[in-house]
Amino acid sequence: MVDGDIPAGLSLCRAAGWNQTAEDWAMFLKLSPKGCCVAVDDEGQVRGTVATVRYENRFSWIGMVLVHPAVQRQGIGIQLLRESLQILGEEETIKLDATPAGRKVYVQLDFVDEYPITRMELKEVSVSKLENSDALPVLTKEMPSVLEIDHRVFGASRGKVLQSVLKRAPQFAFFLQDSEGIEGYCFGRKGYLFSHIGPVIARDSDSARKVVSAALRNCQGRPVVIDAPHHSPEWLQWLSSIGFREQRPLLRMYRGTNAYPGIPEKQFAILGPEFG
Repeated sequence: MVDGDIPAGLSLCRAAGWNQTAEDWAMFLKLSPKGCCVAVDDEGQVRGTVATVRYENRFSWIGMVLVHPAVQRQGIGIQLLRESLQILGEEETIKLDATPAGRKVYVQLDFVDEYPITRMELKEVSVSKLENSDALPVLTKEMPSVLEIDHRVFGASRGKVLQSVLKRAPQFAFFLQDSEGIEGYCFGRKGYLFSHIGPVIARDSDSARKVVSAALRNCQGRPVVIDAPHHSPEWLQWLSSIGFREQRPLLRMYRGTNAYPGIPEKQFAILGPEFG
């Protein structure tokens, strides 16, 4: 895949009802210029995509597995996946977030389940239901401390991704701090269909609620999604209490040793299934 294929990638996103933008595709190509592939037909038209990202030497990610509806169930998707596995070569661990339908394909390629995630959608933000919060905007000077925590909780460095997300949507980036340091933080992006809040990293669900409440105040007038792992029933109950409803289930999967799982119980929302 090259920059000239971004419009085709966007067309596939729109056909699938996905939320990604041109900026998301551009970030993939910047992070992994030789790690993204397209499938083309005999006329040179892009019919499918897959993207990969390496997070240090700890694990890699597969995302954006898209096939045009007109040519689905012809083996294009699994061929793209096999191509991505060849690109990643002898990587010790490869991860992805699967839909229930996609899981049936991934298990054939030796991926195993790690934990469930639910995409939660809020049609309209009600400020009266949000937590009172003393969370502050994430500024450039806070990023070293944020990235140090993120490395430990996510399991690898994704500084370039989070720096890009902050630059694109600073209005969704907040952190909470006490005398012991940063309690929690969140980032977000504007997508084609809705705003997307994540990742959310926090010591506990109380801190997660406060940083997300701050971000949601800047999401008024537009639907919002949060991809929430199932580590904290209290967190999921709070999301439901302010109006979030389940949009679709996802499943975190991995292939290999998973030697660097991070600290999943402190991940209250992922960045997104395309990035982890």
